[in-house]
Amino acid sequence: MIPDERVQSIREFNRFYTRVLGVLAEGLNETPYSLTESRVLYELSQREHTEVTTLRRDLGLDAGYLSRLLSRFEADGLVDRDKSATDGRRQVAGLTEVGRTTMKMLNERSEAAVHRLLDPLGDNDQRELVTAMDVIRRRLDATHRDNTVVLRPPRPGDLGWVVERNGALYAQERQWGRPYEAVVARIIADFAANHDPEYEAGWIAEINGERVGSVFCTRKDNVTAKLRLLLVEPTARGMGVGGRLVDECLRFATSVGYRTIQLWTMNVLTSARRIYQSRGFTVVESERHDDFAPGQTAETWSKDLDDR
Repeated sequence: MIPDERVQSIREFNRFYTRVLGVLAEGLNETPYSLTESRVLYELSQREHTEVTTLRRDLGLDAGYLSRLLSRFEADGLVDRDKSATDGRRQVAGLTEVGRTTMKMLNERSEAAVHRLLDPLGDNDQRELVTAMDVIRRRLDATHRDNTVVLRPPRPGDLGWVVERNGALYAQERQWGRPYEAVVARIIADFAANHDPEYEAGWIAEINGERVGSVFCTRKDNVTAKLRLLLVEPTARGMGVGGRLVDECLRFATSVGYRTIQLWTMNVLTSARRIYQSRGFTVVESERHDDFAPGQTAETWSKDLDDR
């Protein structure tokens, strides 16, 4: 049973976003085209010809309504319609040169409206907004969902991304500032300059070619490895990325002969702690740690690799 407060929150968001769409629509007020009509023109602009049945299915429009729209566009010189070359029973539509010029103008006005919407927000607020929109799209758009998680070694530029995303994400979510980012930067700088590829490794997680997470396995001593800097982007949470990264780190540490693996984390990182606990890690030491934020506790976790 879905709690009623969740249902009400979504309804409230829908009402709010309807008003936002009205703001975005203002960019089209100086044209004779509504948002729906603009969307039809946009879809037609993505290819030379589109089957009308495909267009209707993709946009979820009533057949009669779409037919009337296309007739209007044809009368305005924006669209040409013809029989399909492969099936004479089907109709295809495409933009004329006038139609493509009109679509270019609509794109420019729509982008200007989005700029006006974002201009009052700072950079962090813009990132947070776009991230939240990505989460909504990924969770609800089942027709285009491909959540395959790919793990790969770091490439040039990835280590800088790890520092940047740790610093930005934890500043946003936990209000951790420069002291935390400095810790991450030192770990990454040491890994880049001194790591032994036979006994140390790092992984970047990707979904659809986008970086969504990272983790590193480093050497503490001849028998002890350290799991470091587990990170999962908000857009990828709930997809098993964190578990995959930890599992890969454990597999590597075991394969090169470490007998124990340790990690250091904070008590407030509950999602990460659940992953560690589910993989057999236990807390072996804890102490008050105010460097990142007041009143928090630093924890050292450990796992015997023979226990896998």
